[in-house]
Amino acid sequence: MQKFFRKLTLVFTEPAIRNRVLFILGALVVFRMLASIPIPGVDQAVLQQFFANNQFLGLLNIFSGGGLANLSIVMLGVGPFITAAIIMQLMTVMSARVKSLYNEEGEAGRAKFTQYSRLLTLPLAVLQGFGFLTLLQSQGVITGLSTFDFIVNVILVVAGSMLLMWIGELITEYGIGNGVSIIIFAGIVATLPSTVSQLAFTFDPSQLPLYIGFGFVALFIIYAVVFMTEAERPVPITYAKQSRGGVTYGGSDSYLPLRLNQAGVIPIIFALSILLFPQMVLNILSAFNLSWVAGANDTVTAILNNQFIYGAIYFILVFLFTFFYTAVTFDPENVAKNLQRNGAFIPGIRPGNHTSEYLGNLITRLTLVGAIFLGFVAVLPIGMQMATGIAALAIGGTAVLIVVQVVLDLIRRLDAQVSMREY
Repeated sequence: MQKFFRKLTLVFTEPAIRNRVLFILGALVVFRMLASIPIPGVDQAVLQQFFANNQFLGLLNIFSGGGLANLSIVMLGVGPFITAAIIMQLMTVMSARVKSLYNEEGEAGRAKFTQYSRLLTLPLAVLQGFGFLTLLQSQGVITGLSTFDFIVNVILVVAGSMLLMWIGELITEYGIGNGVSIIIFAGIVATLPSTVSQLAFTFDPSQLPLYIGFGFVALFIIYAVVFMTEAERPVPITYAKQSRGGVTYGGSDSYLPLRLNQAGVIPIIFALSILLFPQMVLNILSAFNLSWVAGANDTVTAILNNQFIYGAIYFILVFLFTFFYTAVTFDPENVAKNLQRNGAFIPGIRPGNHTSEYLGNLITRLTLVGAIFLGFVAVLPIGMQMATGIAALAIGGTAVLIVVQVVLDLIRRLDAQVSMREY
């Protein structure tokens, strides 16, 4: 406890760390101000009714950071940027050039990779903005707009999404942690007061056991996510003795920490993006009055409203994206080369290809456990929704997962900053 308070004191007394924390808070204040500015022509009464009956919009509201609830100028949130990032990550599998750009060309290559993601965000934001505004106009949520006004609204929401992407990148560069994840986290946390007040006003004493059960399940999810996120498999490493200029050094022992959940919160965000993608496309196509779009939209809606099918698809996507993102971010071959280059080896394993194969098999087994756990925790609230009939649970469970993962990542990065200042 004493160590905790010492580090907390250092956070507020060390100028470099304090400035980073204050920058995050300032950026989030700007974000929440933008999320409170609605676009022109919104009928709030129709919006609330439409929003309450649509689980798709509830999930999308998570990505918008709460900006979709009142159709603000940042209603698209960081969704287009996340979609662009997914496409670019998939390109690393399909294109050797993009893979080398991401993995082998260092900071310059990653800067180009990020720039391509930014450029791809713009057309995706235009398509998503046009599709959603067309859908909302057809449902009577947005009324009284001329063609020029509609175009202005599209420009507003696209500009808002690009501005939010820029704010997220500023948080990543000048703050602590991943800016996009922090924006999503802030949007979820911002809805807590209204959710708590709504539960307080609609409290029914007969449902007290149900509320207590939900509380225990939420605590279990938080504990399990923290435990599994912090769990790691230490791989022992020995540095060979080397003599240079008559001086012998090396011969020390260390370990390579392999986390059980290498991907963090990214698989959940990616899985939700893929779940939302078909309806996004159909919303865009609905503007062209194609005969088959209405039927396809009804089919997709029916599938997503079937909790068993939705839960199964959600579990599979989280499972697959956990493996995919781990494979993208952790390359056993590069780790083996770096170990060999630094004169290190794993006891009992020959350097080079044998080490790469050993690490690949080990990370596969670890990721299997982490992927099954992450998928199970993701669909657990959906199972509770099927049992209780309360539709908000599935969305709430996803929000809890994202919040816990982002908080853990922030604490870990903040601790790293404090440790670096202590040394």
